[in-house]
Amino acid sequence: MRRTACRRERDPVNSLFFYGTLCHRPLLDLVLGGESTCRISPAVLSGHVANWVKNQPFPMISEGDASALLRGLLVQDLSDQDVARLNFYEGGFDYALEDVTVRVEPDGEEVQTQVYFPTPGLWTPGAVWNLSDWEAKYGAMTVEAAKEVMEGFGHVSPDEIARRFPMIRTRASSRVRARSEPAPTMLRADYGVQDITVTRRSRPYANYFTLEEQELSFRKYTGEMSEVVDRAAFVGGDAVIVLPYDPVRDRVLVIEQFRMGPLIRGDVHPWLLEPIAGRIDGGEAPEDSVRREAMEEAGLTLDRLIPLTPHYPSPGANTEFFYPFIALCDLPDDAGGIGGVESEAEDIRSHVIPFDRLMELITSGEANVGPLILAAFWLAANRQNLRTHS
Repeated sequence: MRRTACRRERDPVNSLFFYGTLCHRPLLDLVLGGESTCRISPAVLSGHVANWVKNQPFPMISEGDASALLRGLLVQDLSDQDVARLNFYEGGFDYALEDVTVRVEPDGEEVQTQVYFPTPGLWTPGAVWNLSDWEAKYGAMTVEAAKEVMEGFGHVSPDEIARRFPMIRTRASSRVRARSEPAPTMLRADYGVQDITVTRRSRPYANYFTLEEQELSFRKYTGEMSEVVDRAAFVGGDAVIVLPYDPVRDRVLVIEQFRMGPLIRGDVHPWLLEPIAGRIDGGEAPEDSVRREAMEEAGLTLDRLIPLTPHYPSPGANTEFFYPFIALCDLPDDAGGIGGVESEAEDIRSHVIPFDRLMELITSGEANVGPLILAAFWLAANRQNLRTHS
């Protein structure tokens, strides 16, 4: 999604040229909605190039030399509703619509149209843009994110969508990963989404996190459908968990920080001991997320990652899904300290402690966070083997 803000006042738009993510037809069709009657044709814009925006999953357009050819889609006969939907999807950052002339393929007709240009200096261009590479890595996530974005059309501002967009993309990536979860083959019933009928869906709260409510019926083990029930779930995003372990020194690193959940529960000591953890950014692999979070929260470079079983920590009313790891690394005496991302108001203290000390904290109840306990128990069962082969 290349996001833009308020469109400048100018002549009404009835055609646009797209060179980037909206050349992906599933995305374009979703943004336009099911009632558009516009015409869509392959087209070429001369003298321009598209590059990936550095560190972002979308492209930017800029002028190139006279021989440059930028291929894309010309969308004609846009209705006012089409334009409103496109401007909403492109909303959130400043842009300018520029007049260009494109050549329609294959007949070669030249058409005067417009294209979204980013504000100069807004983004840094990277490598040459490639639609196929983007589709393979980000296409499914972007379409999934666009579903949530376009649900806000008409009642949420583009600026608000832009503010929420990092978590929208995180949730979209979670939904894409969820579709690849293995089917039950050993004990669970072979039931799936086809055995659920949703009659109403709403989102009564949406911000960094969201709350989704559904009225639905589900297949019972008798084979009959249940009565219609009302259920709600807290919608977060997939997360990584990592417990760093130094097998030579037999030490672990745990972090300590303030947590909102215990405060709202009524815990008078809402600073907790935890493993390093964090949300998986949209389009990010869990392994990359682990290494990023370890550097952000503890300034720690990880060596070998040992994946544990991915799991739902609280599936009754929570969509969160955890990818836990043990990470082998070097933990000298000065590995602890204060860390966290200041722009995210993180204030995190790291503790480097002997493994036996961690187990004492769990036994006493001072370490009372589930992912830390699970990782510690796995390490207790496997640590001698790790120490022998280090």
